[in-house]
Amino acid sequence: MELTMAERRVLVKAFAGRYQQATKKERGVILNEFVLASGYNRRYAAWLLRSHGKKVPLGRGWIVVGDASKKVQRRRPRVFGPEVVKVLLRLWVMLDYPASRRLVAALPNVVEALERHGELALEAELKAKLLTISPATVDRLLREEKKRYLLQSRAKTKPARLWRQKIPVQTSAEAERRQPGHLQVDLVGHDGGQARGDFLWTLTLTDPATGWTELATARNKSRFHVLAAFAAACARLPFPVVAVHTDNGAEFMNGHFVHYCGSRGITFSRSREFKKNDNCFVEQKNGSVARRFKGYARFDTDRAWKVMQELDATVSLFVNFFLPSQKLVAKHRQGAKVRKHYDAPQTPLARLLACPQIDEDTKRTLRQKAFFLNPARLARRIARLRRELTALATPLPSQPAPKRAVDGAGLRQAGHASPNPTLPQPLDKATGFAHTAHSPDETQRSLS
Repeated sequence: MELTMAERRVLVKAFAGRYQQATKKERGVILNEFVLASGYNRRYAAWLLRSHGKKVPLGRGWIVVGDASKKVQRRRPRVFGPEVVKVLLRLWVMLDYPASRRLVAALPNVVEALERHGELALEAELKAKLLTISPATVDRLLREEKKRYLLQSRAKTKPARLWRQKIPVQTSAEAERRQPGHLQVDLVGHDGGQARGDFLWTLTLTDPATGWTELATARNKSRFHVLAAFAAACARLPFPVVAVHTDNGAEFMNGHFVHYCGSRGITFSRSREFKKNDNCFVEQKNGSVARRFKGYARFDTDRAWKVMQELDATVSLFVNFFLPSQKLVAKHRQGAKVRKHYDAPQTPLARLLACPQIDEDTKRTLRQKAFFLNPARLARRIARLRRELTALATPLPSQPAPKRAVDGAGLRQAGHASPNPTLPQPLDKATGFAHTAHSPDETQRSLS
């Protein structure tokens, strides 16, 4: 039977006196008895018996008296100090708060681009630490900051029953995940919680094979505006559209959209009713891209529409060229648990460049475009557009209290808002944007 630590400490006390006073031959016999009784490794056991009751150097010039009955915490210098945390925090905010694995994967490319454009200057030692940091260390260093950011979600989809029999169904298991151009499409409403009258909608397109995501803003949910937004988003794609998969909403299940796809040789399929997982890739991007950059406030003016259109183009460059994502590569069940395995985080650009279906001319154009893009400049433009969008939000007569929500990294609100007045509130009720601990201007100034 395995002994407890308390019982092992008693054994050390009992054997240490005999061991230290014995001859070399007798020590071997005593050590054999102690190892057999305690279960310790022989070398570690000899060190315990030899050091008990003696002065032992520990750490930086510390001298302690060995005592097996006391647990001594070994101290070592901190590798990632406050200077690393400061730069890491600024980059995390600039990249729009990605999860630790995605942040670590993005650091080499982003740091190199920032240094090339003169936005960041790091010492060699600090840069080496920043590029060798692990995801677990990032989670530990940013643990308190991550608790401050919350988001919430809403969905409003009305099924079009007339076209259900004419458009084929495609499940999540049948989705094409290797060849680019098989898009999943969905709409996100900016009604601020009160779906009255006309308001803006964000059309989200994502490619499951590469993770490439495009946003486009529709003036309302009519067929004309939704189709115009879809065409605008497709025009920014670096590959041709092969197939389109949507939900059962009437904004897609209509003759105009079906004719548009049919005239261009685009295969059109839909999800099963009440099965959101059939459109899982774009549903995830609704929260991690559309809601994260545009928030939950109500927008219904022409000026807000124009600002959103500029924001869509900027977010496309920022997300697709600099923000890595992970793809599920395997999943198996062990009893009641499902084990999921993901690949290494990569940007949509990197996945597209590694795709054999993309021609070399397109890849060359994308590499040239990526070389001249400045992530800090894109982040500043996004921050400016979000501030303009915040000022253009339509005030509501009454706004219900925000519910418990989940943010893009999977963090949940641990309870009610903190009573500490120095901490920001989780969600701005007027604008719908999550508060940040640092203003975008302050963040960008720290990088330059």
